[in-house]
Amino acid sequence: MVETTPLIAALEDAGYRVTGPRRNVVGLIAGRSGHFTAADLVTESNRRRLGVGRATVFRTIEVLSDVGVVERIDLPSGEHAYIACQPVHHHHVVCSGCGRTRDVDDAGLRHVVRDIARQTGYRVDDHRLELFGLCPECQTAASGANRPGPSR
Repeated sequence: MVETTPLIAALEDAGYRVTGPRRNVVGLIAGRSGHFTAADLVTESNRRRLGVGRATVFRTIEVLSDVGVVERIDLPSGEHAYIACQPVHHHHVVCSGCGRTRDVDDAGLRHVVRDIARQTGYRVDDHRLELFGLCPECQTAASGANRPGPSR
């Protein structure tokens, strides 16, 4: 889960009005512990009867993405989703089981990017990395499910 305050502050700092519907969308995003789709937010908004339309959800995600506090991630299925994150350069590790995400810093990747640029002659302006696997909780659950039950 994410706090709403940094998301709201990012909107205000960028000069956007923080309307009631935007505040509701931010609240929906903050209530997520992993990645989400716009459709997830629309469904949740309808379920909670927040009165936030589909277009407002999409526009708010776009604005939050523009100010750097929401990022789009491409899932292994080919679909895309979004996650709330800090507006600094980083990468993501995403649980394929539960969808939980975690921000990770560049670590040694800057050196790899620099080597690739040197080898290819490209000027690399940006990069991003998304790692997919199972979080510790899903690994534990999976290993428990794979254990044989009591013999009869």
